Amino acid sequence: MNEELKKLLHETIDQGLYQIILSNARKKDGLVKVKIRPVMLKGMLMFQESIYRETKVFHENYRETEVSERIENYILHDFKQCEIEHTNMKAIILSSKKGKVTVKKKYDIGQSGAAYGGRPISMEHNRTKRYILQEGTPVPFLIDLGVQSADGRIIRAKYDKFKQINRFLEFVEDILPALPTDREIRIIDFGCGKSYLTFAIYYYLHELMQRDVAITGLDLKTDVIERCNQLSEKYHYHKLQFLKGDIAEYEGATGADMVVTLHACDTATDYALARAVKWKAGVILSVPCCQHEVNKQIVCEKLQPVLQYGIVKERMSALITDALRADLLRAEGYETDLLEFIDMDHTPKNILIRAVRKEGISERRRREETDKVSEVADFFHLETTLQKLLQ
Repeated sequence: MNEELKKLLHETIDQGLYQIILSNARKKDGLVKVKIRPVMLKGMLMFQESIYRETKVFHENYRETEVSERIENYILHDFKQCEIEHTNMKAIILSSKKGKVTVKKKYDIGQSGAAYGGRPISMEHNRTKRYILQEGTPVPFLIDLGVQSADGRIIRAKYDKFKQINRFLEFVEDILPALPTDREIRIIDFGCGKSYLTFAIYYYLHELMQRDVAITGLDLKTDVIERCNQLSEKYHYHKLQFLKGDIAEYEGATGADMVVTLHACDTATDYALARAVKWKAGVILSVPCCQHEVNKQIVCEKLQPVLQYGIVKERMSALITDALRADLLRAEGYETDLLEFIDMDHTPKNILIRAVRKEGISERRRREETDKVSEVADFFHLETTLQKLLQ
């Protein structure tokens, strides 16, 4: 085992640890990520391991030596990246296919010399949900957008929005190792709307993670764009700008490291995804909305007894649309997942497409993946906009 890794774990597996996140799974077996944090059980320091497998989470507690061994095993066999947040440092571990382990450490960043940005460490075993943006801590953009009061309390009617913002930031946290560290991170948000999440991304990356980031939000509503630019100026967010424009016609950039598209209606999502592929964006986060295109086309004699019900046809069409989008991104060299964004209790538009670009897909593999999509599309007698745009 890599001696530098052993030394790092020895330095960080203690009471000063905030959390460890293992992500970017090597296998498609349902294992998504693992989070580890310290807990006090009957006066003894233990480490709680939360295993995220598909939509379920499993918890186990381990001693220091046990959890160190488990982390080493995870890095060698299950995950390609590991992020450690400790009071003394922040570290990222990358593990290649051949087992080469690279360790990058950064000391004394964030507030009060804390690598995790000054967040208090809770040792409670059954602690309440700890959000990245915490209730009780005033965040300027949340106050101005009506989510928080001036003293940091969450406005009751906006609590679902608060949870949604934090859930989205967890996705950003997971893909952080895929973003560049040696230069400015360029992000485009297509169809940004009121920009709750656009501001949240900038705040998280710029303020909490101390990263050099430039974000452009694009929307068709003039009043919304003007309001967002006013807030950006107010907070001195010099690299956060909002422009009026159409996704399909936008030519204001030649590339991006991350493309975000949230609730872009119907085929607008396809134009955003196609643009991201053209730019070879490293990360795509998309929450599609109003998938009407497939609903208008879908025909399948064998499934007609099911498709005769309007609500079933609508939901099936939405699921087929997003699954085909994910498969087309896979054919373009992306590792893709369909994830639950927020609970169905809050909105049915709750699927997030997460795509992280991987190098080295062969033309043969690309054709095979594309042919699979074509077979499914032919079965349902349809052709999607994204298929046309990527041909």
